[in-house]
Amino acid sequence: MERKTRQRDAIRQVFEESPRPLGPQEGLDAGRQHVAWLGIATVDRTINSLVETGWLVAVELPGEAPRYERSGAAHHHHFHCRGCARVYEIHGCPGDLRELTPAGFALEGHEVVLYGRCARCAAA
Repeated sequence: MERKTRQRDAIRQVFEESPRPLGPQEGLDAGRQHVAWLGIATVDRTINSLVETGWLVAVELPGEAPRYERSGAAHHHHFHCRGCARVYEIHGCPGDLRELTPAGFALEGHEVVLYGRCARCAAA
């Protein structure tokens, strides 16, 4: 059982309040708003623990380190900004993709990632 500490509480709060998936460094930066002496090792251990308990899930993007978001969200996809490298949730889904599946194959799931520039980067 993991001890309850101010640092771990801060990390949980960061992920509860974040509208988008975060990497460990982003979690550290945001967590330091709550606990100035927070370290990356504590963030990594806490993220791993929260994934093990199912509270967080990993968001895997090709060629990228994983980011993490709260579990339990409805099916959704992601937008990866090529300017700032942040990842944003896209609510909704293009729908049934079975027509794209080769004949004889059984589709079991899908993940759609859009790439471009977020509003902030596009305006710069």
